[in-house]
Parts: sequence; C-alpha cells; structure tokens
Amino acid sequence: MIGTLVNTAAVIGGGVIGLLLKKRMPIRITTIYFQAIGLFTLAIGASMAVEMEHILIVVSSLAIGSLLGEWMDIERGAERLSLRLKHRFHIGSEKFSEGLITAFLLFCVGSLTILGTIQEGTGGSPDLLYTKSLMDFFSAILLASAFGVGVAIAAAPLFIFQASLTLLAGYAGSFFTEEIILGLTSVGGIMLIG
Repeated sequence: MIGTLVNTAAVIGGGVIGLLLKKRMPIRITTIYFQAIGLFTLAIGASMAVEMEHILIVVSSLAIGSLLGEWMDIERGAERLSLRLKHRFHIGSEKFSEGLITAFLLFCVGSLTILGTIQEGTGGSPDLLYTKSLMDFFSAILLASAFGVGVAIAAAPLFIFQASLTLLAGYAGSFFTEEIILGLTSVGGIMLIG
C-alpha cells in the first residue's frame, strides 16, 4: 500500500505547489511538459506491449474493457461527486469541478493505476506506482495552477480507488498467475500507447 500512499502524497504536494504558483505558470511550460509526459508514456507502453503473446486475448480484452468502461460511465460519476463536494463545501468556482474531474480521470483511469496496484497488491514491487507518482506530482502542479484546489482534493478519491484495487488484488492474488499478469501488462502497454 506504500505505492498508493506515495502517489496520494505526490498529488497533494503537487496540488499545493500548483496553488502557490497559480497564474504564474507559462502556457509553453505546460505544453512542453505534457508533450514530454506523452513521449515517456509512449515509451513505457511500448516496453510493456513488447512481451505480448496472445494477441486475440489482448484484442478481446481491449474491446470488452472499452464497452464496460462506457457502460459504467465513470466520467459521469466523477462529475456527480464533484458537484456534491462543491455544494458541501460551498465552492462557487466552475474551475473546482473541472479540476477535480480532470485530475481524477488523469490520475485514476489508466493502465499504470491498474497494473501498479495489482503488482503491489500481489506482493510485487510498487515501482510502477512510484513512476506514476512522479508523473502525477508534476501534472498536479500544472493542473492546480490552472484549475485550483479541486486538483489537490482529487487525492482523496485517488487514495480510495487505488487502495481498493490494491486490497482487491491482495485478496485475489492466487487468481493473478504469471500468465494473467503478462496479459494485463500487454493490454496496459497498448492502452498507454493509445
């Protein structure tokens, strides 16, 4: 669970720094940062997808996962959560909702989140979550400088989501054989490339 704690702290820390730098972040720095993160993500995805063995399983997983993701409508759930928080804490800024939703989706809905929590939950290394933490730290700085406090508050659902996945992976550890983890890694790599 240490990887999730580090990731949560990285988002909070990056969010606080972003709030302090608010409006002082040049757009060209934000642009070049997200381009660099895109290249890094592409490299990680390619290295993960290289070990792909069962292409039909990978294609089926991507198709079924896409359909399930749309059916569950995670984005709408995030919007509802942000509206509840906005009303509960009497936050009038539209940027709060946009920041919370953008940060939640960026930090929680990705293959590094899934693979990192499964890897750590099954007794493996938290290295993927550490890598994700570094990326999320800098992303939180840039997002919070643009969207405000909603980005730092996204650390709460991030913690709940990742901790739940880590615990679930720990309980279902015997299900995650080496072959299944290899398949998940291949699918995750392709998703990162996408």
